[in-house]
Order: sequence, then C-alpha cells, then structure tokens
Amino acid sequence: MSRVLIRVLWLMLISGLSLQGCTPPKPVRLGAPIEGYSHTSAAINRFSVNRGGGPNISPYSGGGKQNCCASLPVKWHPGLTVVEWEKDPDPYASANWPPLGTDGYRAAYKLHAAKYTRHRAVVPVARYERLGVVNVHFLPCNQVAVTAGLMMPGTPKYPFHFPQKMQEPATCPES
Repeated sequence: MSRVLIRVLWLMLISGLSLQGCTPPKPVRLGAPIEGYSHTSAAINRFSVNRGGGPNISPYSGGGKQNCCASLPVKWHPGLTVVEWEKDPDPYASANWPPLGTDGYRAAYKLHAAKYTRHRAVVPVARYERLGVVNVHFLPCNQVAVTAGLMMPGTPKYPFHFPQKMQEPATCPES
C-alpha cells in the first residue's frame, strides 16, 4: 500500500475514535408525566413525585389528567421515590359556606384550609420494562403506591388492582 493511503486510513481511524467521544451519552434518568388516583373520600389538593408536581385529584377519582414531570431512571432498578402531598379530608364542606367573595366565605375557607394535612412517603416504584407515565395511587391511612411503566390501570399486567373506592379503617396501623 502506498504511504498516502496508509496515512489516510490512519487519519480516518483516529478521527472516527475522536468523534466517538462527541456522541452524547444515553440519559440515565428522564422526566415522565405524572398522573394520580385517589382511592379515598379525601381530595388531593397537590402532590409531587421526586419534586415533580402532579395534578389535583377529586375523591374516588383520577387518571386522565397529567402534569410534567417526575425524574425517574430510564431502566428500572430497586430504589425509592419520594411522594409528598396535601390532602383535604372534607372536600365538600364549601357547600354550606356563605357566598363566594364575602368575608364570611374567606373566614370559612381559612378555617377549612387549616384542616388540610400534609404527608410525605418514601416508597419503591413497581418494576417497569420501559419508563412511562408515573401513576400514584393514594390509599387509606396515608399510604401510596407508585408505578411508572407503560401499562394502564385496569389492565391485567398492571401491578396494582385497588378498588376505586376504599374506606378508611377506624384506626390506621402505625407506620
């Protein structure tokens, strides 16, 4: 082979190797949309997963409303996720308040909001094959369950099968 050809091949090899370092690495974590489900008579005023905010949820409802985003690993591995939320234990109390916009209404709201409770749980995320929507299930006794795969609630392979309406027990077990 000629010296010129050898030099060209050598330069191509070195250039190829140096360009390989310019390829961006695959992400380890991604932001995934967040959806919530309340299986109790309480409303979830706000919640977050790893500091990414989820939508508010009416009692005994959820799904269909997503916020962005919770940071989770692209590839599932054992670990914990932090869920924080604010709960309104009496979401229909305003039906008996004075008219909206009045001093009486503002006073009633202030008394009512003082009864909101705030919670924090560190929980595992159910195993997933591919990262998808982060579903947070709010359960009695301030328990939560989290999944983040591509399966939707109600499908056979979904990891949780909670009834939509669950009653709070008279006493909750100590955590």
